[in-house]
Amino acid sequence: MNNLQESSESRHQTSAVEPQQVILFRSKLTDQAGEDYQAMNDELAALVRENPGFVDVKSYTAQDGERLTLVWWRDEKSLADWRNLMRHREAQNIGRQKWYQYYKIDVASITRSKSFERK
Repeated sequence: MNNLQESSESRHQTSAVEPQQVILFRSKLTDQAGEDYQAMNDELAALVRENPGFVDVKSYTAQDGERLTLVWWRDEKSLADWRNLMRHREAQNIGRQKWYQYYKIDVASITRSKSFERK
């Protein structure tokens, strides 16, 4: 078997996928982001999972306090539905007024996916 062929025991996959959307949300909180921020964050974390187009979410915090949250969506429509949800809009407004020192949002389309899993 040459190196370009896949064996039946291969542990990695590359595949074309239906275009998904991924949000990269970089942010840093202010000192005012206290219990009210955490309560809203918990509420929105539960709400986002109820959206039928939600796929997954992961969050990371750097040593300097900057946070990166990645949110995967099935398609642009489900992302737009989330973006326009009234409770999410309320949280965005409060966040700009009080909780965030800054944030940056990037939206990307996933057109191909590759994975590896040790078995």
